[in-house]
Amino acid sequence: MRNIVVVDAPSNLGLRRPAPGTVPGCYKLAGALREQRIVQRLGAFEGGVVVPPRYDLGDWQEGDGVFNAAALASYTRSLADRIERHVRSGDFPVVLGGDCSIQLGASLALRRLGRYGLAAIDASADFRHPGNSDRVGAAAGEELALATGRGQEDLTDLEGLKPYLRDEDVRLFGIRDCFDEDLAELAQLKMSATTVGELRQYGPAESAGAVVQTLEVPELDGFWVHLDADVLDPDVMPAVDSPDPDGLLPAEVTELLKVLVRSDRCVGLNVTVYDPDLDPDGSAGALLADLIVAAFAEA
Repeated sequence: MRNIVVVDAPSNLGLRRPAPGTVPGCYKLAGALREQRIVQRLGAFEGGVVVPPRYDLGDWQEGDGVFNAAALASYTRSLADRIERHVRSGDFPVVLGGDCSIQLGASLALRRLGRYGLAAIDASADFRHPGNSDRVGAAAGEELALATGRGQEDLTDLEGLKPYLRDEDVRLFGIRDCFDEDLAELAQLKMSATTVGELRQYGPAESAGAVVQTLEVPELDGFWVHLDADVLDPDVMPAVDSPDPDGLLPAEVTELLKVLVRSDRCVGLNVTVYDPDLDPDGSAGALLADLIVAAFAEA
């Protein structure tokens, strides 16, 4: 088993303010999971913190593109440096976010190394871009579009490596069945997307196993796993910025993760969007930590 290394990426640069004068609380995710002793329970090594720039919208207004773009570009490079170093060393980084824009750091790191896929467990595709929306702004809802080369060049073409991910190398799990427009666009682009209903029809482990076979191919050097806490049903995970109903249950997410992270071709995992500010008794954070630890537990 490769050495698991826990790295904190406490960036909230990609989310809109929850209220005037406040900032998104997901930057506390890493601290909350550490309170659940996730490092010790995983038997992991300490990877430290990649400190983000300050959240500062300045004079940004709707229509100005992605807010915090310069800070996001800088942070993506810094996080990519850390992830790249661990992947090159043969470690298995577990990156504790942060909002979903931290996925850009992993995508850039792996693009530097070769051609990698992405298995994203998420309630939505995070695929908003100028071609399908006039409300581009929050990178946390756009990171897959940015990673596949859609959007402004200062985020999509860092180091001249656009795109960081190819459309055909993306696999999505747990999208809500009601997101018809998203699913239609993804299908047109030949991005694999397995909805909540389909996962329940075929089984989480079986669905993940079938997808892993498509990622364990010679054309790919490996794949990364992205876990957004909002894939869980809000009855068990209310502490996210956009709690959509009819999500997955903890056991279903654990089954998915087990199959994905145990593949020899999986090179890392990031965890995003859980907001301790919305979880006063800490129960949702404890659940998320339990779920991650269970995924890595020996069979």
